[in-house]
Amino acid sequence: MHRIGVLALDGVVPFELGIPARIFGAARDLTGNALYSVTTCSLDGRPVRAEADYELSVAHDASVLATVDTVVIPPSHSLGPIREEGRLPDKLRKALAAVRPGTRMVAICTGTYVLAAAGLLDHRPATTHWREAERLQRMFTQVRVDPDVLFVDDGDVLTSAGVAAGVDLCLHIVRRDHGSEVANEVARACVVPPWRDGGQAQYIRRPVPAPTDSGTAPTRSWVLERLAEPVTLADMAAHAKVSVRTFTRRFRDEVGASPGQWLVRQRIERARHLLETTDWPIDTVADRAGLGSGTSLRQHLHAAIGVAPQAYRRTFRAVGPDVRP
Repeated sequence: MHRIGVLALDGVVPFELGIPARIFGAARDLTGNALYSVTTCSLDGRPVRAEADYELSVAHDASVLATVDTVVIPPSHSLGPIREEGRLPDKLRKALAAVRPGTRMVAICTGTYVLAAAGLLDHRPATTHWREAERLQRMFTQVRVDPDVLFVDDGDVLTSAGVAAGVDLCLHIVRRDHGSEVANEVARACVVPPWRDGGQAQYIRRPVPAPTDSGTAPTRSWVLERLAEPVTLADMAAHAKVSVRTFTRRFRDEVGASPGQWLVRQRIERARHLLETTDWPIDTVADRAGLGSGTSLRQHLHAAIGVAPQAYRRTFRAVGPDVRP
């Protein structure tokens, strides 16, 4: 069983603190056995002040972090010298120093400051809440901050944007560890989408537009039913009954990405699902996902997640009935 340690710091935000236990705790194998154990700790094992008007009691101190496979740092509203000076307090520095080499490190929202102050993000991509991205970049110039995405997976170090983006990141980790079928079941149990379109860019300058008949959601649904077909931007705009320029603007406002970027991402996700759930040849998977050829699939998959289709299939092939073409 994969062991996860969650470190609650003073000023912790209760919502994000509860995400790892809720998401990872819902992950089960085909026989119903838990795939993760989640242990929450504080630096000294004592209660921590929450960002809300109460304290939270924990049963463990930070020595837990030296025994787990993944460490999660939720956000805090009391980061003090970490956020102001880029400096870790002694107790926190010692706790992180005791983490075993090779342990996966995960930060949610402003928890990214902790990893940055520890030097774990130097010369690596990362994200945080869009309101904090500029400050994080200014303080830690060696970090490649991306303010537009919901989360960043850089192998053994992962970071997320704010609040609910922690759910997106934890679901991504479940999917990476155990495949889309397990992650989809977790999402159903938690009544959340398995993944969300676009990034946090859609939230930065304006609220998400209210649903209207002129929105792009109906067209997105129409496209998802035709991923294997050669759908163009002009086709999408025609379906939405607006000009290409108007459709592109509305699409970016709602999704936070261009129609072309979104379409490629959806086709990659379809290909990943087919690689996990079928034994189809790579060329067939590429065709059914709308990526054309096996060569194109290899290029897109490698660009997206850094692995070849066959390697991905060996890692994530679901156990269960095959789906035939």
